[in-house]
Amino acid sequence: MGRMRAVVCEEFGSVVVREQDPPEPGPGQALVDVAAAGVNYVDALLVHGRYQIKPPLPYVPGTEVAGTVAALGPGADGPAVGTRVLVGCFGGGFASQVAVPASALVPIPDHLDAPRAATFLQSHCTALFALRERGGLASGETVMVLGAGGGVGLATIKVATALGARVLAVASTPDKRELALAAGAEAAVGPDDVKTSAREWSQGGVDLVVDPVGGALADPSLRALREGGRYLVIGFASGEIPSLPLNQVLLRNRTVVGVDWGAWSLTHQAEQRALLDTALDLVTDPVAPRTHPLDAAPTVLDDLLHRRTAGKIALIP
Repeated sequence: MGRMRAVVCEEFGSVVVREQDPPEPGPGQALVDVAAAGVNYVDALLVHGRYQIKPPLPYVPGTEVAGTVAALGPGADGPAVGTRVLVGCFGGGFASQVAVPASALVPIPDHLDAPRAATFLQSHCTALFALRERGGLASGETVMVLGAGGGVGLATIKVATALGARVLAVASTPDKRELALAAGAEAAVGPDDVKTSAREWSQGGVDLVVDPVGGALADPSLRALREGGRYLVIGFASGEIPSLPLNQVLLRNRTVVGVDWGAWSLTHQAEQRALLDTALDLVTDPVAPRTHPLDAAPTVLDDLLHRRTAGKIALIP
C-alpha cells in the first residue's frame, strides 16, 4: 500500500504536510478516499490548543470530509465500496484517506459535489439544531444572524429561509455582506448600531438572534429582540465571551438559549442522523466553498482563527 499525504499538528500552533502510511480500517470501520475536507473554526481552535479538548500530539486535524468508500473493515455494515459519502470524524480528515465508523457514513445526494458535501454537516446541522430545536423558529419570524459571512452564518441563512423566516444579516465587511445576501438574507448591515438597524428592519425588534461571534455585538443584539425574543448563543469567534445584562433578559420576557450541537450530536446519534437528513432535504443549494490544496492548510487555519475568511473553505488532497 502506498503512502498518503496528511496535514499533521506536531505542536500546538502550527501544522505541516507529511507523507505517512494510510490508516487501516479496523472492525466496524470504513476507509474513505477523501475528495474534499471541510475546514471549520473548531479545527483552528484545536490546532492552536485553544479548544476545551486538546488532542494528543501529533495528530491529523479535520472533522468532516466527503469522498468515496475505498474499503470496509471486518464486520463493517455501511455503504458499499465505491459509494460517495460524507462523514463527521474525530480528526484525521485533512488527509488523502481516513478511517471512520462505517455506521457514520452518509451517502451524498447526487446534486452535491464533494466540496459542498464536505462543508455541509457541521454548519447546517448547527444551524438547524439552533433554529428549530433550541430556538423554536416558526415560519414568518425574523432572524438576525451575526457573523453572517462565515460558515455557520451562511448556513443559518440558508436554513432559516428554508423554514420560512426572514433574515437580517450582520457582517463586518462588504464582501461578507454580499455573500449573505446571495445566500438569501433579505438585508445585510455592518456591525455599527445593530440595535437600531434591527429594530428598523423588523419594525420593533427581531424574534431571534443567532450569535456565533460573541464579543461587543452581544449587548446591542440582545436589546434588538422584541418581546418574547430568543437569543441563541452558538460560539465566540471574536475570542471574547460577553457578559450579558440580565435586566435586558428580564425586560420584554426575552430568553437566552445555549446551543451546543456538537455535544448533543455525540449523545443523540439517531436524532442527529435524522437532523442531518432533514438539513439535506431543506438546503439543496448550500453555498459553494473556496477550495485550496492541503499545502495551504497552515494559512487557511490561521486566517480562519483570525476571522480573515469569508464563506466556507475546503481542502482538496
